[in-house]
Amino acid sequence: MKKYLFLYVCALTASLGGLLSGYDTGVISGALLYINQSFEMNSFMLGFLVSSVSIGAVVGALINGALIDKIGRKKIMLITAFVFIIASIFCYLSQNVLELILSRILIGCAVGAVSFAGPLYLSEISVKEKRGEIVSFHQLAITFGILFSYLTNYFCANLENNWRVMLLVGAFPAIILFVAMLLFHDTPRWYVAKGKIDKAKSVLKKVDSTMDVEAEIKNIEATLNDNEKIKFEKRFIMPFVIGIGIMFAQIATGINAIIYYAPTIFKMVGFSSNQDVLFATVIIGLINFLMTFVAIALVDKIGRKPLLYIGLGGMLINLLILASSFGFDFLFAKYLAVISCALYIVSFSMSLGPIGLLLVAEVFPLKYRGSAMSIAILSNFVFNFMVTGLFPISLHKIGGAATFLIFALICVISILFVKYVVPETKGVSLEEIEASMNKVMI
Repeated sequence: MKKYLFLYVCALTASLGGLLSGYDTGVISGALLYINQSFEMNSFMLGFLVSSVSIGAVVGALINGALIDKIGRKKIMLITAFVFIIASIFCYLSQNVLELILSRILIGCAVGAVSFAGPLYLSEISVKEKRGEIVSFHQLAITFGILFSYLTNYFCANLENNWRVMLLVGAFPAIILFVAMLLFHDTPRWYVAKGKIDKAKSVLKKVDSTMDVEAEIKNIEATLNDNEKIKFEKRFIMPFVIGIGIMFAQIATGINAIIYYAPTIFKMVGFSSNQDVLFATVIIGLINFLMTFVAIALVDKIGRKPLLYIGLGGMLINLLILASSFGFDFLFAKYLAVISCALYIVSFSMSLGPIGLLLVAEVFPLKYRGSAMSIAILSNFVFNFMVTGLFPISLHKIGGAATFLIFALICVISILFVKYVVPETKGVSLEEIEASMNKVMI
């Protein structure tokens, strides 16, 4: 632990971006219970308000994808934190639905940036032996952010201007991220890409004092030189199939439908009190947070693919159970819904949650990694916009049982995708992964 102390400090700091993303994901679920009392909304407007973050996230991913390889990972993290602060204040001050939607779109711009800048920073600053664990810190921070938001919702429920306070609280971790990132360097791989070799060596020595720094610099430089020899189209086909495919699996299996709409789901299956459903979501958030530690402990030991099989299998089973709690009218249906949601979260948070972002941070070539990751993450937000926007409409039109059966079917498709397409990257350096991807297409 002492050997990698600097690495862990960097990881915890950069992971605050994940906390902000998670907070925004979770806070709207409780705020919706009270926003409805301030502004009248139908199911379409409700879905659009929730999914509006994804619109901004697409914009943020596009803009920052073009910038992150030019100005660096650190500066993008700083800009992201600043936007989170401003947008949270705007949410608090919103006087109508339009202003609130515009404020959430601005938050989405920050979410779109941090969702790939964070994992990218973590993957590039880490050593290969610790990369799975370190990049998983981002997902751990997301789950803590969700738990933090659920706790905020629960304790702010009885305050005046409750939903406004819920949305404003997200500004405080953003302030911490902004101040903390001022103290850290960019990643050694970005420094090498920009010809700043001395800075790259300095960071590598801090990350691992026993590392052969000269050899590592040569490996990174060789990767950059190889990038010049291979055509863009040939080099990127397989990484994009993997990156966009795993993002589809992560979102289209229903995670954000449950995270965003957990209180709504629990009310539909029989809970009547706002406090009761908010307390139930706190339990869901706590499980989500704690189970991410399982992924961190196992991802560099048993590998990415075994965890994905276990997680997707568990998600499939619990989506079928959750669908039955809507499809059949029996005494304990509402408790079965809570239990199946909790077990679904257990399965997701130890598999697709952290491993989806980890794979996206691993499979793209160094020279264009930031830009390429932005496109994969952009697809994540497109899928998220579709799922979260259509979910309340789907509940209204075809019901909860059919909706969750669709998510279950996508779990089956995702298992097949992992089996036949996703590579195992445990214990393999980023440079070795890049070389193997190039060979696949040659």
